[in-house]
Amino acid sequence: MTGVRRPVIAIIGGGFTGAVIAANLARKDASDGAAIVVFEPRERLGAGLAYDTANLAHRTNVPAARMSLVPEDCDDFLKWLVANGEPRDDAQARAADGNLYVRRAVFGRYVGAFVAPFVRNGKVAHRRERVEQVSRRGKRWRLRTDVGTELLADIVVIATTHPAPCAPRGVVEALGNHPRYVPDTTAASALAVIRPDDRVLVLGNGLTAADVIATLSRAAHRGPIVALSRRGLRSRGHAGRTQEPFGDFISDPARNALELLRRVRKAVRDAAVVGASWHAVFDALRSQGGQIWRALPVAERRRLVRRLRPFWDAHRFRVAPQVDDTIRDAIDAGQVRILGGEIESVETCGEVIAADIRHRRTQGCERLLFDACVVTTGPAHRGILSSQSWLADLASEGHLSLDTVGLGLACDEKSRAIGVDGAAERSLIIAGPLARGTFGELMGLPQVNDHAIFVADEIAEMLARPVRVSGRRASRASKPQGRTTPALGGNVSG
Repeated sequence: MTGVRRPVIAIIGGGFTGAVIAANLARKDASDGAAIVVFEPRERLGAGLAYDTANLAHRTNVPAARMSLVPEDCDDFLKWLVANGEPRDDAQARAADGNLYVRRAVFGRYVGAFVAPFVRNGKVAHRRERVEQVSRRGKRWRLRTDVGTELLADIVVIATTHPAPCAPRGVVEALGNHPRYVPDTTAASALAVIRPDDRVLVLGNGLTAADVIATLSRAAHRGPIVALSRRGLRSRGHAGRTQEPFGDFISDPARNALELLRRVRKAVRDAAVVGASWHAVFDALRSQGGQIWRALPVAERRRLVRRLRPFWDAHRFRVAPQVDDTIRDAIDAGQVRILGGEIESVETCGEVIAADIRHRRTQGCERLLFDACVVTTGPAHRGILSSQSWLADLASEGHLSLDTVGLGLACDEKSRAIGVDGAAERSLIIAGPLARGTFGELMGLPQVNDHAIFVADEIAEMLARPVRVSGRRASRASKPQGRTTPALGGNVSG
């Protein structure tokens, strides 16, 4: 119909977060007249960096019974597994506690199946293109892709993942050209360069390090492995039995990091009295995380991240029992060594890597020799704005800024991006883990799923009410200022 334009929602990133937002938007009446366009180079939506893996050693770190995408049906994923004959050819999928820990590729297919009907019926358009430029064009946003496609969108959702890890500068300078230096384990067949008898240095001790050790073990790696992190804390395993979350941290929330730490320690002691483990306390912390986080002043959030985050990560982000067993066996056999300390210097002699490691506890220095080095130090959060050209574009125009605690991008409590002037962009949305600075716990299910649904609800509300969703910027307050005629539109081109 002449003169009538459909509102256009552009979602950049079609991994877990982007796919769930698109699917939930497509299910809502308020978005029936909108064009939902997801930019994702991968063949299918829903996998992303986390679940687009054929590595048989990569398992979900959460039991399948807790991975439903449908909050009102906790068994949705379990039902999907049964209906699709999964897990197949995976005799180790069921752990000793009876829970299923499926391979990540299986969960990726489940997420893909969740959004696929909306792609087939045209409610969601999947563009297998990579966004290269984003800029403001009047009241809308102009996106340009790597193949030259241009799109004018009324709402842009940033649903990309974290940037790649960043090794210490001295390591990069010394090993940048080494044939068995692996700076990013997400690259295809990244670990294939490591030979069976190589001495391997793994920088980091979190979930990615656990994946590396499990992958090398599955490939019958025989050489010694040293996993080095500042404190020597590796990701813990799950409890051997199901426990209910233990502890109330929100009725009278802590106002500083030290008080929160004391309450957690007390809860762990109280849990032990009734036969529960620390796992139950951290499950309560996880589920109450958003409210705990919002109760803390910004300065205390920074202190928590700086002082306590490594301990939180080690207990909160647990490895699947199968992976934990593999690592424990390797440690017991003397093949894997977990160290706490820092690299003081690193050099090469031919292809041999010599690293001088300063031990945290003794402050003694030890020189160790390696044949390979793998970086698993976690995302380089401070490099987010320069990690992709279109993010750099938005930052240079003042539309994006880093959050105040160093976890991602700044946004308000409606997930709207906050620019350099401190004002929120109504039509630029930060979704998923990059919004952690505002929402706290956004790194695992079901929190990431809940946040994706929240973002879809916010966008649907913007579409449904007569408020200008693009153009004039929101005030510093989280509530929209006034009610005006909507200025939605744009042509899907290319």
